[in-house]
Amino acid sequence: MEILIQSLKWAASISGTIAAFMVSLDSGRKVTGWGFVIFVASSVAWIAGAALTRDWALGTQNVVLFGINLFGVYRYLVRKRAA
Repeated sequence: MEILIQSLKWAASISGTIAAFMVSLDSGRKVTGWGFVIFVASSVAWIAGAALTRDWALGTQNVVLFGINLFGVYRYLVRKRAA
C-alpha cells in the first residue's frame, strides 16, 4: 500500500509541476487548456493519496482545486472565444 501512496503522491507532484509550467508559458489557449487538464489529473491523484492516508486537509484543498481546474479546462478548451 505504501508503494501505491508514494506513487500517487509523486505522480501528482510531477504532473502539477508540469501543468504549472504549461500555464505559466502563456503559449495560447490550447497549451493553457491542456495544462489545466493535467492539473485535473494531478488533483485526482492528490485526492486519492489524501484519502488513502486520511489527510483530510490535503484532500479538501484538492477537491476545491479540482473544481477550479475543471473551470480552467472549460474556459480554455470548451468555451468559444468572444468575437
